[in-house]
Amino acid sequence: MSAVGKRVRLRIEGRVQGVCYRANTLREATALGVNGTVRNLPDGSVEALLEGDEAAVDRLIYWCRQGPPGAEVSRVIVDPETYRGEFSGFQVTG
Repeated sequence: MSAVGKRVRLRIEGRVQGVCYRANTLREATALGVNGTVRNLPDGSVEALLEGDEAAVDRLIYWCRQGPPGAEVSRVIVDPETYRGEFSGFQVTG
């Protein structure tokens, strides 16, 4: 684990809207202690911004590659960002 933490922005593509993807991401993030946000994008994909312990963030990225029952994830784009520690929890923003 890094001394500070890990921050990534994910773009999750496939059948990921209308399948409770955001609500389940919130549940998984909360269980893992990962902070950040998740939202639907107009093109039908989902964007998640994750911050926290490196191992916990990695576990959530792994979960996002499968998603909840009913989701069909075709691709997850992972963009590393500089850790900021700006979140105090996890929320659905859109």
